[in-house]
Amino acid sequence: MNAGRAWLPVLLLCAGLILAAPAVGQDEPRLEVIGELGETLVALPMPEGKAWCLEWNHSVAGFAVLDCYRHRDRRMVLERSHLPDFAAGLDHIPGRGRQVSDGEGGYWIEAIDEPVPGNSYRLRVGSLCVDHRLVVDGERISLSRLAANRRVTLRLTLSD
Repeated sequence: MNAGRAWLPVLLLCAGLILAAPAVGQDEPRLEVIGELGETLVALPMPEGKAWCLEWNHSVAGFAVLDCYRHRDRRMVLERSHLPDFAAGLDHIPGRGRQVSDGEGGYWIEAIDEPVPGNSYRLRVGSLCVDHRLVVDGERISLSRLAANRRVTLRLTLSD
């Protein structure tokens, strides 16, 4: 890479971080994606009752998989998952939610209702082929564009 242009990828990455991390008040609940060095990659308002999903493309079959969460009673709660197929390790665990058809050959696992310990979890973000993305109010934020092949922490941050 030309030394005179070495700054361009860094500038574009920083611009992407700024665009993906809208201003959110420090005293309001928010969903955050924190990078390996502690930097905030995404910060979204997440008031009580609001829902979001983590969506990604299955690494073998390529279809989209969803894990959907809600801010419920000051907890990050996994409510349901969508699995379009019983491919490569995707199936329903009896006693963990209720499997229902999605009407298109796949299924939802409803009523999982599992609080996430500590309101956070670590994720190794996949490449752009996997394209891990947050889905909030129909909008998608690609975590793979921000942190492909890196570890991040997704967390629900609450005000005291």
